[in-house]
Amino acid sequence: MAAVDSTILTERQVEVLELREQGYTQQEVAEKIGTTDSNVSAVERAATKNVEKAKRTLRLVDTLSASVTFEVPAGTHFGDMIEMVYSHGDTCDIKIAYCRPELYSYLYEPLEKYSAGNKIRRNVEIGLTHDGDVRVFPGEVNDAISGFDETRQ
Repeated sequence: MAAVDSTILTERQVEVLELREQGYTQQEVAEKIGTTDSNVSAVERAATKNVEKAKRTLRLVDTLSASVTFEVPAGTHFGDMIEMVYSHGDTCDIKIAYCRPELYSYLYEPLEKYSAGNKIRRNVEIGLTHDGDVRVFPGEVNDAISGFDETRQ
């Protein structure tokens, strides 16, 4: 089993994830470690949430460590967000490393599940590095924006 020291996962979560990665079903994992399949499901779900939280934390730190950061409010159209990126870059003498279509694709991927109708449904923190890289971190859900389905996350 992989070492869990200095991670946010418990030994049991790592054990379950390793067995599932090896192709065992939840029932087989339960039999192997002496518990129920519903407990295995709960452990796996908790581990997945911990991993996602760690990934979001790293994205936030990465974004906040950028030279320039700014917030794009929920409800902003993707085209307007891209214009904001270039505008902030110009203001700070940063040449954005992406042409518009590349930037659109680059930003759309991490924000797809937080958008609908080509509008962002969460506040988004954008970071620009000195070399023109763009970092993105979706913030909290803005429940005031209608049409957002939290179950799509």
